[in-house]
Amino acid sequence: MKMNQFVIIGLGRFGASIGQELIELGYEVLGVDRDEEKVQEMSRILTHTVVADATDEDTLRSIGARNFDCGVVAIGDDVQASILAAILLKELGVKKVVAKAVSELHGRVLERMDVDRVIYPERDMGIRVAHQLVSPNLLDYIELSDKYTIAELGVPACLAGKSIEETNPRGRYGCSIVALNKPKGMIVAPTATDTLAEGDVMVVIGTNEQIEAFQDAIGQ
Repeated sequence: MKMNQFVIIGLGRFGASIGQELIELGYEVLGVDRDEEKVQEMSRILTHTVVADATDEDTLRSIGARNFDCGVVAIGDDVQASILAAILLKELGVKKVVAKAVSELHGRVLERMDVDRVIYPERDMGIRVAHQLVSPNLLDYIELSDKYTIAELGVPACLAGKSIEETNPRGRYGCSIVALNKPKGMIVAPTATDTLAEGDVMVVIGTNEQIEAFQDAIGQ
Protein backbone atom coordinates (compact mmCIF):
# COMPACT_ATOMS: atom_id res chain seq x y z
CA MET A 1 0.00 0.00 0.00
CA LYS A 2 1.47 3.34 -1.05
CA MET A 3 1.48 6.08 1.57
CA ASN A 4 0.39 9.48 0.22
CA GLN A 5 -0.66 11.60 3.19
CA PHE A 6 1.14 11.89 6.52
CA VAL A 7 0.26 13.55 9.80
CA ILE A 8 3.23 14.32 12.04
CA ILE A 9 2.59 15.00 15.70
CA GLY A 10 5.47 16.89 17.27
CA LEU A 11 7.52 19.34 15.22
CA GLY A 12 10.79 19.25 17.11
CA ARG A 13 14.02 18.45 15.26
CA PHE A 14 13.02 14.84 14.58
CA GLY A 15 9.46 15.53 13.41
CA ALA A 16 10.49 18.58 11.39
CA SER A 17 13.24 16.60 9.65
CA ILE A 18 10.84 13.80 8.68
CA GLY A 19 8.24 16.28 7.47
CA GLN A 20 10.67 18.25 5.32
CA GLU A 21 12.04 15.08 3.71
CA LEU A 22 8.53 13.77 2.95
CA ILE A 23 7.65 17.10 1.31
CA GLU A 24 10.79 16.92 -0.83
CA LEU A 25 9.76 13.40 -1.86
CA GLY A 26 6.42 14.76 -3.06
CA TYR A 27 4.03 13.75 -0.27
CA GLU A 28 1.38 15.74 1.60
CA VAL A 29 2.16 16.41 5.25
CA LEU A 30 0.11 17.88 8.09
CA GLY A 31 2.23 19.02 11.03
CA VAL A 32 0.70 19.26 14.52
CA ASP A 33 2.28 20.77 17.62
CA ARG A 34 1.21 22.64 20.74
CA ASP A 35 4.06 25.12 20.28
CA GLU A 36 2.85 27.98 18.09
CA GLU A 37 6.41 29.04 17.26
CA LYS A 38 7.33 25.60 15.89
CA VAL A 39 4.11 25.44 13.89
CA GLN A 40 4.72 28.88 12.42
CA GLU A 41 8.28 27.92 11.45
CA MET A 42 7.14 24.75 9.64
CA SER A 43 4.13 26.40 7.99
CA ARG A 44 6.39 27.58 5.17
CA ILE A 45 7.56 24.01 4.50
CA LEU A 46 4.73 21.54 5.17
CA THR A 47 1.46 21.21 3.25
CA HIS A 48 -0.58 22.21 6.32
CA THR A 49 0.23 22.94 9.95
CA VAL A 50 -1.97 23.40 12.99
CA VAL A 51 -1.49 24.41 16.62
CA ALA A 52 -3.28 21.67 18.56
CA ASP A 53 -3.12 19.24 21.48
CA ALA A 54 -2.78 15.79 19.93
CA THR A 55 -3.66 14.08 23.22
CA ASP A 56 -7.25 15.24 22.83
CA GLU A 57 -9.45 12.90 20.79
CA ASP A 58 -11.90 15.59 19.69
CA THR A 59 -9.01 17.69 18.42
CA LEU A 60 -7.60 14.84 16.34
CA ARG A 61 -11.06 14.18 14.92
CA SER A 62 -11.55 17.83 14.05
CA ILE A 63 -8.31 17.98 12.03
CA GLY A 64 -9.26 14.78 10.18
CA ALA A 65 -6.40 12.63 11.51
CA ARG A 66 -8.27 9.42 10.62
CA ASN A 67 -8.08 10.31 6.91
CA PHE A 68 -4.28 10.13 6.78
CA ASP A 69 -2.43 7.07 5.52
CA CYS A 70 0.25 7.29 8.19
CA GLY A 71 0.56 8.99 11.54
CA VAL A 72 4.03 9.76 12.95
CA VAL A 73 4.25 10.47 16.67
CA ALA A 74 7.50 12.42 16.94
CA ILE A 75 7.01 13.75 20.49
CA GLY A 76 10.26 13.30 22.37
CA ASP A 77 10.04 15.39 25.54
CA ASP A 78 6.75 14.09 26.96
CA VAL A 79 6.42 10.30 27.11
CA GLN A 80 2.84 10.43 28.39
CA ALA A 81 1.76 12.68 25.51
CA SER A 82 3.53 10.39 23.05
CA ILE A 83 1.70 7.32 24.32
CA LEU A 84 -1.69 9.06 24.41
CA ALA A 85 -1.28 10.41 20.87
CA ALA A 86 -0.31 6.96 19.57
CA ILE A 87 -3.31 5.34 21.29
CA LEU A 88 -5.69 7.90 19.80
CA LEU A 89 -4.30 7.52 16.28
CA LYS A 90 -4.74 3.74 16.53
CA GLU A 91 -8.29 4.09 17.89
CA LEU A 92 -9.21 6.57 15.15
CA GLY A 93 -8.22 3.99 12.54
CA VAL A 94 -5.10 5.57 11.03
CA LYS A 95 -3.75 2.90 8.67
CA LYS A 96 -0.17 2.98 9.93
CA VAL A 97 1.19 4.50 13.12
CA VAL A 98 4.91 5.11 13.65
CA ALA A 99 6.24 6.45 16.94
CA LYS A 100 9.54 7.72 18.32
CA ALA A 101 10.71 6.12 21.57
CA VAL A 102 13.13 7.83 23.93
CA SER A 103 13.86 4.72 26.01
CA GLU A 104 13.52 0.93 25.89
CA LEU A 105 10.60 1.08 28.35
CA HIS A 106 8.84 3.71 26.27
CA GLY A 107 9.36 1.54 23.20
CA ARG A 108 7.97 -1.58 24.88
CA VAL A 109 4.82 0.29 25.86
CA LEU A 110 4.34 1.49 22.28
CA GLU A 111 4.89 -2.02 20.93
CA ARG A 112 2.26 -3.45 23.28
CA MET A 113 -0.16 -0.88 21.89
CA ASP A 114 0.42 -2.43 18.44
CA VAL A 115 2.16 0.63 17.04
CA ASP A 116 3.26 -0.46 13.56
CA ARG A 117 6.85 0.72 13.94
CA VAL A 118 8.82 2.06 16.89
CA ILE A 119 11.89 4.18 16.11
CA TYR A 120 14.81 4.83 18.46
CA PRO A 121 16.64 7.71 16.68
CA GLU A 122 19.40 8.29 19.22
CA ARG A 123 20.13 4.60 19.83
CA ASP A 124 20.06 3.68 16.14
CA MET A 125 22.27 6.60 15.16
CA GLY A 126 24.71 5.72 17.93
CA ILE A 127 25.00 2.16 16.62
CA ARG A 128 25.59 3.36 13.07
CA VAL A 129 28.22 5.91 14.07
CA ALA A 130 30.05 3.37 16.25
CA HIS A 131 30.31 0.94 13.33
CA GLN A 132 31.53 3.71 11.04
CA LEU A 133 34.22 4.72 13.54
CA VAL A 134 35.75 1.25 13.77
CA SER A 135 35.34 0.33 10.07
CA PRO A 136 36.99 2.86 7.73
CA ASN A 137 35.32 1.42 4.60
CA LEU A 138 31.82 1.44 6.14
CA LEU A 139 29.73 4.38 4.90
CA ASP A 140 26.35 3.35 6.31
CA TYR A 141 24.93 0.48 8.32
CA ILE A 142 21.31 -0.59 8.79
CA GLU A 143 20.35 -3.57 10.96
CA LEU A 144 17.48 -5.39 9.24
CA SER A 145 17.01 -7.82 12.13
CA ASP A 146 19.01 -9.31 14.99
CA LYS A 147 20.85 -11.40 12.42
CA TYR A 148 20.87 -9.59 9.06
CA THR A 149 22.43 -6.29 8.07
CA ILE A 150 22.64 -4.16 4.95
CA ALA A 151 25.76 -2.04 4.67
CA GLU A 152 27.28 0.48 2.28
CA LEU A 153 30.99 -0.16 1.86
CA GLY A 154 33.39 2.03 -0.04
CA VAL A 155 35.52 0.14 -2.56
CA PRO A 156 39.14 0.25 -1.31
CA ALA A 157 42.22 0.35 -3.54
CA CYS A 158 42.80 -3.39 -3.06
CA LEU A 159 39.57 -4.20 -4.95
CA ALA A 160 39.92 -1.58 -7.69
CA GLY A 161 39.82 -3.15 -11.15
CA LYS A 162 38.46 -6.47 -9.90
CA SER A 163 35.13 -7.88 -11.05
CA ILE A 164 32.47 -9.00 -8.57
CA GLU A 165 33.25 -12.56 -9.62
CA GLU A 166 36.92 -12.11 -8.72
CA THR A 167 36.04 -10.46 -5.43
CA ASN A 168 33.51 -13.26 -4.73
CA PRO A 169 32.11 -12.04 -1.37
CA ARG A 170 29.31 -14.61 -1.51
CA GLY A 171 31.62 -17.59 -2.01
CA ARG A 172 34.28 -16.40 0.45
CA TYR A 173 32.24 -14.73 3.17
CA GLY A 174 28.55 -15.57 2.51
CA CYS A 175 27.40 -11.97 1.89
CA SER A 176 26.19 -10.55 -1.43
CA ILE A 177 26.69 -7.29 -3.33
CA VAL A 178 23.10 -6.36 -4.28
CA ALA A 179 23.85 -2.94 -5.76
CA LEU A 180 26.82 -0.89 -6.89
CA ASN A 181 26.74 2.89 -6.73
CA LYS A 182 29.08 4.43 -9.32
CA PRO A 183 29.58 8.12 -10.16
CA LYS A 184 27.47 7.62 -13.29
CA GLY A 185 24.61 6.02 -11.39
CA MET A 186 23.35 3.05 -9.40
CA ILE A 187 23.60 -0.51 -10.74
CA VAL A 188 20.95 -2.68 -9.10
CA ALA A 189 21.65 -6.43 -9.06
CA PRO A 190 25.10 -6.12 -10.68
CA THR A 191 26.41 -9.06 -12.72
CA ALA A 192 29.51 -11.11 -11.98
CA THR A 193 31.41 -9.25 -14.70
CA ASP A 194 30.75 -5.74 -13.33
CA THR A 195 34.05 -4.14 -12.33
CA LEU A 196 34.73 -2.32 -9.08
CA ALA A 197 36.52 1.03 -9.00
CA GLU A 198 37.98 2.91 -6.07
CA GLY A 199 35.34 5.34 -4.87
CA ASP A 200 32.41 3.11 -5.85
CA VAL A 201 30.01 2.13 -3.09
CA MET A 202 28.98 -1.51 -2.63
CA VAL A 203 25.58 -2.22 -1.08
CA VAL A 204 26.10 -5.51 0.72
CA ILE A 205 23.60 -7.75 2.51
CA GLY A 206 24.29 -10.67 4.81
CA THR A 207 24.53 -11.71 8.43
CA ASN A 208 26.40 -9.46 10.81
CA GLU A 209 29.26 -11.97 10.97
CA GLN A 210 29.51 -12.32 7.17
CA ILE A 211 29.69 -8.58 6.57
CA GLU A 212 32.18 -8.14 9.40
CA ALA A 213 34.42 -10.82 7.83
CA PHE A 214 34.21 -9.07 4.43
CA GLN A 215 35.00 -5.69 6.03
CA ASP A 216 38.02 -7.15 7.83
CA ALA A 217 39.32 -8.71 4.60
CA ILE A 218 39.08 -5.56 2.48
CA GLY A 219 40.36 -3.37 5.28
CA GLN A 220 43.71 -5.14 5.36
